[in-house]
Amino acid sequence: MPQRLRKAVFPVGGLGTRFLPATKAMPKEMLPIVDKPLIQYAVEEALEAGIDQMIFVTGRGKHAIEDHFDIAFELEATMSGRGKSLTVLDGTLLTPGSIAYCRQQEPMGLGHAVWCARDIVGDEPFAVLLADDFMVGKPGCLKQMVEAYEQVGGNLICAQEVAESRTDQYGIITPGARRGALTEVKGLVEKPKPSDAPSNLAIVGRYILQPGVMRVLESQEKGAGGEIQLTDAMARMIGEQPFHGVTFDGVRHDCGDKAGFIQANIAVALSRDDVGPAVKAFIETL
Repeated sequence: MPQRLRKAVFPVGGLGTRFLPATKAMPKEMLPIVDKPLIQYAVEEALEAGIDQMIFVTGRGKHAIEDHFDIAFELEATMSGRGKSLTVLDGTLLTPGSIAYCRQQEPMGLGHAVWCARDIVGDEPFAVLLADDFMVGKPGCLKQMVEAYEQVGGNLICAQEVAESRTDQYGIITPGARRGALTEVKGLVEKPKPSDAPSNLAIVGRYILQPGVMRVLESQEKGAGGEIQLTDAMARMIGEQPFHGVTFDGVRHDCGDKAGFIQANIAVALSRDDVGPAVKAFIETL
């Protein structure tokens, strides 16, 4: 049986330049989908999947994330004094033993951000969740991946078919045998030109990795974009351990993109009883 998955890494140290000026003083992970920040959706997804410890790899100016998952005494006391329910804050308090923070001092890429968590991860398998990949499904994306991990072990990445013209925006899988939602991974290429892409099966922001990837990242050279790419490090592990892609049964919104972020807000708003009717009525007037 594979070793139980207990830890998840959230790389949240990026600068969020695509959403300036909104992200000048606010982490992009705190941008809300209706009334809940992206990072809270990701944490709730990890909790559903059985994760015990959340590891946030932060940077300068990210204190709002730490505050969000802490007690807000003044707010809670004021709300209670006015007779307002505190249930709206459910999911915003993580107990001290279930959360850890470390710093990525330079924006050197996703691989570097994951490597910054090496001492907290230790010698255990771990998940990686990118909050701006907003995944909507039941069960959640990571839970679907954990169920697959319990069958095959090794390393798993979330996979999604993308338009062939967009392969240069993603890590792309060289596929092997397919069995239901599982695809054997024969190789990985970071952001290939459409003419060079081995498939249109892209890696999206969920991973389950064995601790050996940290030793690979230790010596990983810079790749696409002049950054240390997690995809390049994973590619070096193929053939040494089982490696599979899991096609997510649900909907992904790319909230690292302005249009994708707006679409996610509209989709979630329309699905809710409290704001859905008003939003639908407004859209029909456009």
